[in-house]
Amino acid sequence: MMRALLLLLLLATTPALAQQVQPVPPVARVTDLAGVLTAAQQASLDQQLAAFEQRKGAQIAVLLVNTVEPETIEQYGLRVVEAWKLGREKSDDGVLLLVAVQDRQMRIETGYGLEGALPDATARRIIDETIRPLFRQGDFGGGVNAGVQQIMKVVDGEPLPAPDRGWRAPADRIFSLLPMLFFGALAGGALLRALLGRTLGSMATGGVAGFIVWMVTQLLAASLVAGVLVGLFTLFAGIASSVRGGRRGGGGFGGFGGLGGGGWGRGGGFGGGGFRGGGGGFGGGGASGRW
Repeated sequence: MMRALLLLLLLATTPALAQQVQPVPPVARVTDLAGVLTAAQQASLDQQLAAFEQRKGAQIAVLLVNTVEPETIEQYGLRVVEAWKLGREKSDDGVLLLVAVQDRQMRIETGYGLEGALPDATARRIIDETIRPLFRQGDFGGGVNAGVQQIMKVVDGEPLPAPDRGWRAPADRIFSLLPMLFFGALAGGALLRALLGRTLGSMATGGVAGFIVWMVTQLLAASLVAGVLVGLFTLFAGIASSVRGGRRGGGGFGGFGGLGGGGWGRGGGFGGGGFRGGGGGFGGGGASGRW
């Protein structure tokens, strides 16, 4: 009878515990849910990690949360890397630096392919000798940056497959799309306006442009901005074409000069994001520590 009651109690509490676990945030190179890093520190870390990935191929990410309870930091860290799949699929060269600020715990989670270069003992030394002293001083930005520098230094010594030389930052990929978007808005916009009417045709053109930007960059903000701008450009181009056509007694593609030097320049406005794991695997390698 007692065993049956204990089993019923366990079954009743398990769903509640499952609902209380901390969620895994969207994948990003630097995520600060604890709010202990400045915007400048986050931007600097993101740039360093992006440059490192471009040069070396390995993916390193930083995640700061308030707490991992009711799980251990090892359990939560493994859930994060299984969801994010840091590192390349065949190289498994991903690393996660996880910090739980309120719990005063941290962990370096190491992908299969880097367990030789970054074994548990080395990860422990980085935590104990590099990160912990700065955290104890309340310098989270300095501790995270120093830890990332040490991780990159260790991974740099590991012979890994060459990175994909076709890798480009999201802003660069957007910049390369500009000619296609421009000429697509000219030709495709005119066709869709003729088929669907001025308003629906312009909206459809903007939707197609936004979808293309999303497929290439995986940047939601960039795809929305591209869709709106191309849609408005197509709409105003249609209006200008109609006005000029009415004056001249004919149609045409006139009035496209309004694109001008708009805000699509390189590096403008879209910031980070667009970062995805490459399918790397993790097996629980790494080290944890407190401060």
